[in-house]
Amino acid sequence: MTNAKVEMPRPQISERTGRNLNGWPMLGLALLLVAAGVAAIVAGIAAGEGAALGTGIAAGAVLVVAGAAVAAGLTPIAPNEARVLQVLGRYAGTVRTDGLRWVNPITERRRVSTRIRNHETGHAKVNDLDGNPIEISAVVVWQVRDTARAVFEVDDFVEFVAFQTEAAVRHIAGSFPYDAADRTSLRDNADEITAMMSEELSQRVASAGVAIIESRITRLAYAPEIAQAMLRRQQAGAVVAARQRIVEGAVGMVQLALDRLDRQNVVELDEERKAAMVSNLLVVLCADRDAQPVVNTGTLYQ
Repeated sequence: MTNAKVEMPRPQISERTGRNLNGWPMLGLALLLVAAGVAAIVAGIAAGEGAALGTGIAAGAVLVVAGAAVAAGLTPIAPNEARVLQVLGRYAGTVRTDGLRWVNPITERRRVSTRIRNHETGHAKVNDLDGNPIEISAVVVWQVRDTARAVFEVDDFVEFVAFQTEAAVRHIAGSFPYDAADRTSLRDNADEITAMMSEELSQRVASAGVAIIESRITRLAYAPEIAQAMLRRQQAGAVVAARQRIVEGAVGMVQLALDRLDRQNVVELDEERKAAMVSNLLVVLCADRDAQPVVNTGTLYQ
């Protein structure tokens, strides 16, 4: 197993709740101010010329501007979505409560989705631990957990996750052999490999406020230039394993036959005849084709 720990910069900021109010009362206030302003302007015009006209128009304009300013702070927020607030370049908190909310009208509000997302890497060609070229790809399930880090710690957190996923997949693929009987391999230890990949990915993207939910290898194969050679090697290994099982079974059957013949006194065989019998039985049992029997019409020794 690889115990390499990824060293990433320590985050300089963390998410906190920004100041916000229920937006519906503020919407009512904005409409009331605008209505009052319009009414004041109409009343001033109706009063005719003079101070009443100027006062009505001025007061109405102030009320309309105030209503527009209040309305500018209204912010609709969908479920599984957040607004990162920034006032004159300074982080002012995050609003996660869904519905119509009201915040300081002069704040800059950046939308950040906190929904669960998938990212699938392309087919990467890398060398495994033994130097064999392989093709590998993976899918990663991730989610933004800290919106402040996602916005301010990296330029583009979606692109950051994509590049770090690619780096982690290549590192894991190069740390283990594709296939090995005596050690951890990419093909035979998929669960262990994906667990290590998820851990490494979590370390890589934690500074961006992203949490890895799951990762899985979706494609794993030898590169085309060596695929045929490796297939022949696997087939040869399968043939050897099958032959070994056949020989083990045949030896057991021969031993059983000799023991039963001896125990039941069916026929007495000297060592030379036993050797001949063992040889014939092994030929019959281990051959990959049907044996052609030869009938002996003479004695046992002719």
